[in-house]
Amino acid sequence: FAEYGTVKRVQLPTDRETGRLRGFAFVEMETEAEETAAIEALDGAEWMGRDLKVNKARPREERSSPGGNWENRGGASRRY
Repeated sequence: FAEYGTVKRVQLPTDRETGRLRGFAFVEMETEAEETAAIEALDGAEWMGRDLKVNKARPREERSSPGGNWENRGGASRRY
């Protein structure tokens, strides 16, 4: 990424339970133009035998808790 501009920050998310890397990263560039150049150059490129997928990060989607939420399932809400 440094070939395309100044890298401000890199985050390598890890699995909460195992502590192992999750297989992706977040790279923050100095400017929008540098970010665009890196995306255009690296998306689809091969690195260490793997095709890279490089895109702009999207806001995290809100997920419901396992088992869902009774109030959102329709019908009466009861606790036993």
